[in-house]
Amino acid sequence: MAINTHEKDSSAGTTPRCIALVGPYGSGKTSLLEALLARTDKVARQGTVAAGNTVGDGAPEARAHGMSVELNIADTDYLGDRFVFVDCPGSVEFLSEMDGALSGADVAVVVAEDDERKVPALQLILKALEARAIPRVLFLNKIDKSTRRVRDVLSLLQPASAVPLVLRQIPIWEDGQAAGFIDLALERAHVYHDKEPSSRIDMSDEDRLREHEARFTMLEHLADHDDDLMEALLEDIAPDRDQVFADLVNEMRDGLICPVFFGSAEHGNGVGRLLKALRHEGPGVDLLARRILGTRKRKALQVVKTLHTQHGGKLSVARVLDGEVCDGDSLFLNGDSDIKVSGLFSVFGQQAIKIATAGKGDLVALGRLDDVQTGDLLCFEPGRTSSLEEFEQRCPVLATAISASQRKDEVRLSTALAKLVEEDRSLTVSQNQTTAETLLSGQGEMHLRVAQERLAGKYGMDIAEHAPHVPYAETIRSSTKVRGRHKKQSGGHGQFGDVVLEIGPLPRGEGVQFADTISGGVVPKQYIASVRDGVLDALRQGPLGFPVVDIGVCLTDGSYHSVDSSDQAFKMAGIQAIREGLPDCKPVLLEPVHKVVIACPSDTTARVNAIVSARRGQLLGFDARPGWPGWDEVQALMPEAEIGDLIVELRSATAGVASYTAHFDHLSELSGKAAALALQRSGKQAA
Repeated sequence: MAINTHEKDSSAGTTPRCIALVGPYGSGKTSLLEALLARTDKVARQGTVAAGNTVGDGAPEARAHGMSVELNIADTDYLGDRFVFVDCPGSVEFLSEMDGALSGADVAVVVAEDDERKVPALQLILKALEARAIPRVLFLNKIDKSTRRVRDVLSLLQPASAVPLVLRQIPIWEDGQAAGFIDLALERAHVYHDKEPSSRIDMSDEDRLREHEARFTMLEHLADHDDDLMEALLEDIAPDRDQVFADLVNEMRDGLICPVFFGSAEHGNGVGRLLKALRHEGPGVDLLARRILGTRKRKALQVVKTLHTQHGGKLSVARVLDGEVCDGDSLFLNGDSDIKVSGLFSVFGQQAIKIATAGKGDLVALGRLDDVQTGDLLCFEPGRTSSLEEFEQRCPVLATAISASQRKDEVRLSTALAKLVEEDRSLTVSQNQTTAETLLSGQGEMHLRVAQERLAGKYGMDIAEHAPHVPYAETIRSSTKVRGRHKKQSGGHGQFGDVVLEIGPLPRGEGVQFADTISGGVVPKQYIASVRDGVLDALRQGPLGFPVVDIGVCLTDGSYHSVDSSDQAFKMAGIQAIREGLPDCKPVLLEPVHKVVIACPSDTTARVNAIVSARRGQLLGFDARPGWPGWDEVQALMPEAEIGDLIVELRSATAGVASYTAHFDHLSELSGKAAALALQRSGKQAA
C-alpha cells in the first residue's frame, strides 16, 4: 500500500455510513464497488476486473489471481451523504477478512446471482451476518444474464436466509432481457441506460398488474410485524406510503427482513436505486456503537484490520464509533496505559492518504500502534473497556512446512511470518517439535499460496516449502532384558558404566516410564539419574526412526568402577542398552489418528462419506448441523497422514464450502504395506 503525504479535503458534511460488500466468490462485489464509485463521480471511468484497473483488488496477488484476497476500502459522497464501502473477499478461504469488516459495518450489501451452485456459499455469508445481527440488503447481480424469473431466483436463494428475502423491485422485460425495473415502494417504473442513471417511464397495463401483485406480497411480509398494516390489508385499505417506508426501514434494521434489489454492476444498472436505499434506509454508526459497546457510553474506535505497509509501517484500520481523533492523540487499550497515534490516514484502494483529523463514523488507519491487534477497542479516556464483538477463530484446514532457503534469513522469515499472522487472523504459525518443522497453516490452497507470494513479494523472502511430515511414533510388542556396558581407556582416567535394563511394552497412552530396583549399590545412586537420561535420549529415535512411546524401562543391575565411572559413562551405557535391546522387542509403527468433524451441505454428505472411507477413515456417523438447515456434520476417525490435503478433495465435492475441525485422538498401530509406505514417505527404512 502506497503512502501519499498530501492532505485530504475533509469538508464533506454528514456522518459517513460504512457499507460492507459481501457475497460468494465471483458474484461481482468488486465490480459493484467500481460501479458505485463511477456513479458518484469518485472515479472518472468504471474499470473492470478483467482489465485489472479497478480501485479494488489492487494488490499484486489479487491482480495475479483475478480475485479478492483482502479488504478493499473506498469512500465517496452521494447527494451530500458520505459512504465508506468495504469490499470483502468472497472465497471461503478469505472469509476472515469479512469477519473484520463486519465489526465496523453499519449495513451489509449481500451480492448474489442466479446460480444454484453458490447457494451454500451464500448461506455461509448470511449466517455470519445473522450471528452479528447486522442489517442487510441483497443485491441480485447479473440480472442481464439471468435465465429465470426473479421470483424463482428468490425461491432458490431463500433457504440460505433465516429471514424472508423481500423483493423491493420487479424487472421490466424486453425481448427476454431485464430492460428496467418497477420500484414496489414508490410504485414507479424506470428503464436502464448503460452506465448511466435510469430514467422514469410510464407503466404498461400488464406491468401495473404485476406490480400490484408483487407489492401486495411485499406488504404481507411487512405486515407480519405490523398489526396496523395487517389490518389495513385485511380491510383492503391502501396503506400510507410513509408507513410502508417506515416498516421497510425498521424491519430491515431489526434484521426481520432482507430487502432485495437487482441490477447489473458491469453495466451500472440498478446502482442508483441501491444508493438511494442505503442513503434513506441504512442505519448510521450509532446502531453499530450500541452493538459493540452495549449500554456503555464511550468515545471509542473499533479496530477492523491490521496492515503492514512497506514504507509506512504498521497501520491499524479502525472505525470511529464516537468522538474525534487527531494525529498525535493518546488512546487507551485495556486499561490506563496510553498509546500515541503516529500518523492518521484515509484509505482508498491501495492508497493511504494523510489526514489531520477523523470524526464519528470515519474509517481510518492509525499509524504505528505496535500493541494494537485486529478486534481491539481503543478508547479516548482511561478505563478498562472491552468490545462485545467476538471474532470467530477459523480453524486451519491445510498446512505447509516452510523454511528460509538460506540459514542467514531465518530471523527475517520469523519476523515476516509474525506480520503475516498479525494481518490475517486465519493464518497460524506453529512449531512441530517432533518433526522440527515450522508450519504455516491456513484456510486452503489459495490462501497459503497468497501468503507465500506475500512473503516473496512484500518481504523479499526466498523460501522453501514442502508437505509437513507426519509425526509418527513407534512402540514395542514384546519384552527383553539387555546389558549395556560402556568401557573406554585412552590414557589417564577411563570411562566405565555397566547397566542391565528390562524393557517392556505399556498400555497405549502411558508414554515412557523409568524405574529402578537397584540394591546393594551395584549402581551408585548418583548415577541412576544419568542412566535415566541416557534411556530417554535413546528413545527419541527408535529402530524405525521415530520417538518410542508406551514403553517401560527398569534398571535392575549393573556395576561400576571407583575411578573410571562417571555420569557420562552411565548415560552412554543406558543409550547402548536401549539401542541394542529395542530391535529384539518387535518394534511397531504408530500413526496419529484424529477425530474429524466435517461440515458440508446435506446433498453432498454421501460424497463426503466416500472421501473419508477412501482415506482410511472410520465413519462414526453424521447428523444435521445445529442451526444450519440443509447442512450435515460428518464425524470420523482419520489418520493424520490422510488429512493433509483432505480439504482440497472436500471443497471439490461441495462447491467449495466444506470445512472441518480435527483434534488428536490416539495413536494406532500401522503394519504391512501401509507401514512400509509411511516409512518410505518419511525417508526411513524398517530395521
